[in-house]
Amino acid sequence: MKLLKNTIALSLAAATLLLGAGVYAQQENDTTNAASTASAPNRFEEQGKRMHQRHQAMQAGMEKHRARLHEQLKLTPQQEGAWATFMEATKPRQAPMSDAAKAERQAMVSMNAPERMEKMLGHAKDRLARMQQHLDALKTFYAVLTPEQQKIFDANHQRMHQRMQHRMKMRMHESKQHRMQGRMRDAGHMPSQAEPMPAKTSK
Repeated sequence: MKLLKNTIALSLAAATLLLGAGVYAQQENDTTNAASTASAPNRFEEQGKRMHQRHQAMQAGMEKHRARLHEQLKLTPQQEGAWATFMEATKPRQAPMSDAAKAERQAMVSMNAPERMEKMLGHAKDRLARMQQHLDALKTFYAVLTPEQQKIFDANHQRMHQRMQHRMKMRMHESKQHRMQGRMRDAGHMPSQAEPMPAKTSK
């Protein structure tokens, strides 16, 4: 169960870090000029597209992982029902690309810092509630496994935990780069790719 606690702790830390980073970035945006405000909807739309692409890639990887885990566990007919219940309870949500999600991202542009943080905190609470549901489903399924099956499950879960850590670091780095690029574009400092590098002068 230590592994499960570590996974929950990691996810909580990630949610906290992402929330704090998002609030900090949005507070900076509140102090920008009118041109920056006008370009904000485009940034939110780009962010939505990136989230959709990551979600699709995550779902594809999750399906492969689940199929591989199911094969390795060699479940008995009596355990298959518990597996189906576990899969249903922990299946990934659909990507947030609906009209309502797009409208919410657009609405966040006009929010002030406290309103925006309150909205983000609400989303974080929803994620934590889903994590608790997943943990409850995991405990129920884990209890029907034999000791040997539990070892197999633990090994697979540990590998997934390590990949999660790596993806989290990459996404936070990517998010920081996108915010910096957005601020540079708003300020008119983003260099053109076609612009040649200045030649060095020899002394």
